[in-house]
Amino acid sequence: MALSIRLSRGGSKKRPYYRIVVADARAPRDGKFIEKIGNYNPLLAKDNDQRVQLDAERAKHWLANGAQPTDRVARFLDAAGVRERAARNNPNKAKPGEKATERAEERAEKLKAAQEAANAPAETAEA
Repeated sequence: MALSIRLSRGGSKKRPYYRIVVADARAPRDGKFIEKIGNYNPLLAKDNDQRVQLDAERAKHWLANGAQPTDRVARFLDAAGVRERAARNNPNKAKPGEKATERAEERAEKLKAAQEAANAPAETAEA
């Protein structure tokens, strides 16, 4: 059985509240789970102690038994010092796409042509 440590949503509309649960990976997001190991309340301030509550010992136990955390839970585990998370680095993410690059080149060419046209009459008038 593939286990995952993930968030299970609770709370009302526009007022999210999450439980950090250990569940079978095939179970629905808010469905059956094996054990609740913490809470996450995104409405609280980031420096508030009550924002993320996690039972580190139970998390270590489930990680030792092969449970795989989701990305968000992996961040919580890293902040709690339970499991080290490798920092992501995608330098290509910030680069513009092909069409945006083409438009930027066209704009640069038009600007350069306009500057040359503005400079050319000034030089001929002086001569």
